[in-house]
Amino acid sequence: MLFLDGVYVERPNGTARFLWVRAPTSAELTQLAHTIAHRVGRYLERQGLLERDAENSYLALDAVDEDAMTPLLGHSITYRIAVGPQAGRKVFTLQTLPACDPEDQFGDMPGKVAGFSLHAGVAAKAHERSKLERLCHYISRPAVSEKRLSLTKNGNVRYQLKTPYRDGTTHVIFEPLDFIARLAALVPKPRVNLTRFHGVFAPNSRHRALVTPAKRGRGNKVRVADEPATPAQRRASMTWAQRLKRVFNIDIETCSGCGGAMKVIACIEDPIVIKQILDHL
Repeated sequence: MLFLDGVYVERPNGTARFLWVRAPTSAELTQLAHTIAHRVGRYLERQGLLERDAENSYLALDAVDEDAMTPLLGHSITYRIAVGPQAGRKVFTLQTLPACDPEDQFGDMPGKVAGFSLHAGVAAKAHERSKLERLCHYISRPAVSEKRLSLTKNGNVRYQLKTPYRDGTTHVIFEPLDFIARLAALVPKPRVNLTRFHGVFAPNSRHRALVTPAKRGRGNKVRVADEPATPAQRRASMTWAQRLKRVFNIDIETCSGCGGAMKVIACIEDPIVIKQILDHL
């Protein structure tokens, strides 16, 4: 999640002014992360997905419905083995002595509690486009790095953490089947919107049109089609084909055979029609 490092205040003339706030300390981040972890745990407990054990941690419940993903999701957030003869036990980890600098209150170490982490060490201003792009690349990176994956001598999957956990954990060891279960838990459900906006950026916020370049939001009139768009509006209105090329380097507007220009004429989602087209080709 990305958060503003300040708040927007509405002026008497209807415009918005941004006010900076002081960066939080590591202790404040840890306290907030503890609150979030506690509330999320209680919510999942009320939903019947987790239960609290004697150590005041959470264990995944057995699935009470026919959804096979429910137990996988529950075990994935508790570092418990999801499938196999060792199901329910803690995942095997390799640890070292954790490094901690108590004098660094504003360092890069985020607040970490029970698998939740909050980081406030990176800030980017609106005009720092390259820095914002690097931050977006970092956020959209794959959940698992293949470079840090390896197999042990007995055939288990060993995953090296990029940075050790607070308790000194450097590696996590999975059985192959349990590792596949972890990957399955990371796959989002079909047609689920993974990008959500809150606060002034929420779709129904009356302040959204005041603080976004495209000026789209609740209460703002729609721009006439033949009215020329500003440079900021053109940058904010990239087509999905342009975004596909920018993010994944997949250019669907250039013919791979002759190099000529192509354009999207239809978006076909019917499996029967897709099969007929592919069979014809």
